[in-house]
Amino acid sequence: MSETEKLNEIISGCKQGNNEAFSKLIDLYSDRCYGYFYRLTGDANIANDLLSDLFLRLVERISSFKGSSFNNWIFTVASNIFRDYLRQKYRRQKLINGKIEELQHKTTARQPDNKLADKLQENIARLDADSAELIMLRYYGQLSFKELAEVRKVPVGTVLSKVHRSIKRLKELMGNENE
Repeated sequence: MSETEKLNEIISGCKQGNNEAFSKLIDLYSDRCYGYFYRLTGDANIANDLLSDLFLRLVERISSFKGSSFNNWIFTVASNIFRDYLRQKYRRQKLINGKIEELQHKTTARQPDNKLADKLQENIARLDADSAELIMLRYYGQLSFKELAEVRKVPVGTVLSKVHRSIKRLKELMGNENE
């Protein structure tokens, strides 16, 4: 029996759902297909994932093989899997780049003057711990005065006066130049 006849017999068994035939087909093509994916990606883990996808697709679509060159057919399927991987990778990278730009824009929008932001941070550190915490919770944590009162378990009026005094002290430290 020739190699082509053996392959046709294995493929026929696969089309009938014979697990042993699938195992033989996988044994015949796993090294070549792995090598194909590995050379394209340069990553063993990705190559293994793509190889798994290929054999899953092979099980799902073996019935669509119509008897031409099986080598051409399986490598066409492998090529399509690789292109799908590239499209997915491109979309993921585009999404990540978009998020990075968005975060950079937000950071830049929040801190238009790094010198001022640095000076503010330096002077907040010079405040007593209670005042610094109140300012951070109010303006960076964006808590309302009511929420601050609940967190501190004190009346709202107490929080208002403490935040007011903390801001007044911070303005003094900043030199009142950047109100």
